Amino acid sequence: MKHIILPTLLLVPMMLSLAQTIDVYQRPIQHERNRDFDALHYRITLDVDMENKSLAGVNTMTFIPLNEGLETITLDAVSLVVKEVVDINESPLSFHQSEDKLTIMLPVPYSHRDTVVLSIKYYLKEQVLGLRFIDATDENPFQVSSDCFPNKARQWIPCYDDPHDKITQDLIVTVDAKYKVLSNGSLAGIRENKREGKHTYHWKQSLPHSTYLINLSIADYAVIRDSLGSLPVNYWVYPWHVEDAKRSFKKTPSMIEFFNDLYQYDYPWAKYDQVLSAYMGGGAEATSATILGERAVTDRRGALDFSFEGVIAHEIAHQWWGDLVTLRSWEHTWMNESFGTYSDYLYKVHAWGPEEGAYDLIRKKNAYLREAHNRYMRPVVFNRYESPGQNFDSHTYPKGACILHMLRYILGDDSFFRTLSTFLHRHEFQPVTTQDFMKCVKDVTGKNMDWFFEQFLFNPGHAVFEVTQEWDESMKTLSLKIVQTQDQWDKVPIYQIPVNIGLYSAQEKKIKKVWLDEKTEVFEFKLDTKPLLVRFDDGNYLLKEWTFKKREEELIYQARKDDLTGRLWAVNELSDFRDSQKTVGVWSEIALNDTFWAVRKAAVKQLGKLNNGRNRNIFHTALNDTNSKVRAAALVALADIDDKDIIPLCRNIFETDESYLVMAEAVKLIGKFGDETQLTFLHEARKITSARDVVSRAAGQAIEMIKKEN
Repeated sequence: MKHIILPTLLLVPMMLSLAQTIDVYQRPIQHERNRDFDALHYRITLDVDMENKSLAGVNTMTFIPLNEGLETITLDAVSLVVKEVVDINESPLSFHQSEDKLTIMLPVPYSHRDTVVLSIKYYLKEQVLGLRFIDATDENPFQVSSDCFPNKARQWIPCYDDPHDKITQDLIVTVDAKYKVLSNGSLAGIRENKREGKHTYHWKQSLPHSTYLINLSIADYAVIRDSLGSLPVNYWVYPWHVEDAKRSFKKTPSMIEFFNDLYQYDYPWAKYDQVLSAYMGGGAEATSATILGERAVTDRRGALDFSFEGVIAHEIAHQWWGDLVTLRSWEHTWMNESFGTYSDYLYKVHAWGPEEGAYDLIRKKNAYLREAHNRYMRPVVFNRYESPGQNFDSHTYPKGACILHMLRYILGDDSFFRTLSTFLHRHEFQPVTTQDFMKCVKDVTGKNMDWFFEQFLFNPGHAVFEVTQEWDESMKTLSLKIVQTQDQWDKVPIYQIPVNIGLYSAQEKKIKKVWLDEKTEVFEFKLDTKPLLVRFDDGNYLLKEWTFKKREEELIYQARKDDLTGRLWAVNELSDFRDSQKTVGVWSEIALNDTFWAVRKAAVKQLGKLNNGRNRNIFHTALNDTNSKVRAAALVALADIDDKDIIPLCRNIFETDESYLVMAEAVKLIGKFGDETQLTFLHEARKITSARDVVSRAAGQAIEMIKKEN
């Protein structure tokens, strides 16, 4: 049977079918790179010619050999042209530059007791992805924006460009005086050269970090100054964004404070900056200077539909997970991104409430499941890739976050968060591996969790359960049969894992934790009465897919009484009883009264599928819902019952609803049901500026729909 992936709702698969299109096991095996020296410090001096989109630079590097008799060193250098290499006394050194490497012959053999300093003088005239010169448009000023991830620092700095080598740095940048310059660390000073109309920024990164975390951002930025106590917190934005940016970024200090408390490790860097970049879609961590896409700044109305808080929190979390401790090599991507993704979930629970947090975790699980079913399954810790970016996928981000959630469930909150804090303190400013974290879990908790990591990190896949229940009235016994069916996938194990079974009666709720370790298991529970609800994985801790067919009465009880995850699941499971007036009545009740918007939206969508005009009043009432996503769903539902007044209704909603998302939905429906008389209106709608350009794009789609029909 076909497996259906629902984009934002709880997944309830019928069977295990895969449509994987990529064989990741055909990718080459990669190993951590060998090196002959340890780079300690880069003093990078750049003269940036903004007009000609070029630069001249010098990297004075300090390093120590790792073995005896070091006679040559090899650096990464792509696209840039090296003119000269000199030692500390300015004596020239022989060198050879290939397409991607710079080999330097040292004047004498050095030992591991020596500290060596040399300078590489170079220039860059061609355009590279690692340092973009971005032309001005109506939306952005002319700017220079770095993107060193994962190995593109070498395109504008000759360096050793792998994450296991951490360095301190000075970045000294001369540029036309009309531009501001941002980099990592603290600002040591700005030197003016009024005669040439230039100035020189000197940024000093005094604590070690990896080269892919270097940031260079240049533009005519407006700088909004904020703080968390003595910690400078600044926002580098376009001048016309200032007021919206103040609102969009105002929670940044409190986010840092939250993570300080959560990790029990105070923010480690000299300052925290957030800087806009025209090329960035979401965000990219850089030590003390995060790069954010322009969507991070929304107007007041855009903020109703599109929050960037999760991205902002995620990038802040990277200041610990990724910057303070950094993956040693690219198979350990989860050490950066899974921890960052789980951290933004933890922030949402804290700031938005437990139901928003629970829904965020559902969406994270579904993102992984879509990739697992439609593209590939792979182990989370995986050394097969053609380029490091291939490992930065939904296995690394949301799946890894869900694995951490399971680990927290098994260890308990105290042990889990003490482990995180200990790990950060123990490995601060170091590259780390998964094995380092596994050992820390043992040291802090006394528990050998190797079995857990072996299952979930070093094997592909996830658990798929078929759950059935049977009540024996004479024996007052509930039998629960749990079958793991994921083993039909290659390399996917039968899991050893605990699971909570929730048993609900009118008087109380009992939680029974059982351990699974076989393909098929049956558990019996002696109870006083038949439970009103049996909840599998109460608390929603497991990364799983499952089927659990229930009676209508139990699903109705669950849809009304369970937590968010259970209610949402039950609302959709009730589609098996869509012909029942009881179910329709419950959907109608939930569509208007549930405490959480996603459950209300799910009920509206289920009612909309009935194509029943008798639900028209429900949809009209839902058009006044406090959440824009529910209002948009109600509008679609009305259109699906061929409401004769849908065009004037959409026009009215377009004029009165504050939500760009709802406006866009109204415009699309005008395109679906309207004719050429609506084109003038739609062309005007296309001119509207909105968050993520949703209204204009919807108007364009609507125009094309009408033209196609006519």
